[in-house]
Amino acid sequence: MGKKPGAPSERVRAKRMHERAIYDRAVIEAILDAQPLAHIGYVLDGAPVVTPTLQWREGDHVYWHASAASRMVDHCDGAAVCLSVALLDGLVVARSAFHHSVNYRSVMLFGKARAVTDPDEKAARLAAFINRLFPNRWDMLRPIAKQELKATSVLSVPIDEASAKIRTGGPKDDAADYALDIWAGVLPLRMQTLAPIDDPLNKPGLAPPKHVLDFRIG
Repeated sequence: MGKKPGAPSERVRAKRMHERAIYDRAVIEAILDAQPLAHIGYVLDGAPVVTPTLQWREGDHVYWHASAASRMVDHCDGAAVCLSVALLDGLVVARSAFHHSVNYRSVMLFGKARAVTDPDEKAARLAAFINRLFPNRWDMLRPIAKQELKATSVLSVPIDEASAKIRTGGPKDDAADYALDIWAGVLPLRMQTLAPIDDPLNKPGLAPPKHVLDFRIG
């Protein structure tokens, strides 16, 4: 086996629970691909701000979208940002309050954001976003209008400075507590995809396409 990759920078190196940290690019990419919901941290008027949005990965970059009227665009383009995603996999129920925990997969990524301004590149990135969620859907849709493209901003950050953190398994109680008559274990959690709900304004006879029926998350 090869040597485990080290932290690409000090600010993504895990300071606590370092045994949970993973710096392997494949693991980081898998978590990014599994969770479209991200939180973007940046500075607005001297104060830290965190904004939720949807992200998608293309190769060595992560992209996210925002309204062109959003304050995020002016304050993120060319600025340092922090992007994070997380998946909650279970509640860890221990024999003491101190050792209750959660099983999770998370990624934290630092970098300088770039706004995608070329209309053709922006359209290509948005197509990649839609097709990542629902393969081949972009070409089925009504073509995007120039005004819609203008009203939508796309930003990106390279995956150069990132780390993952993962916890799995059961509670890690103090040795003496294992003799207590207290149940402990894991309550697994998952984000579930339910059956599609038709828009009541659909034309008669339209059924959900395969890429909707096949959608899964996590």
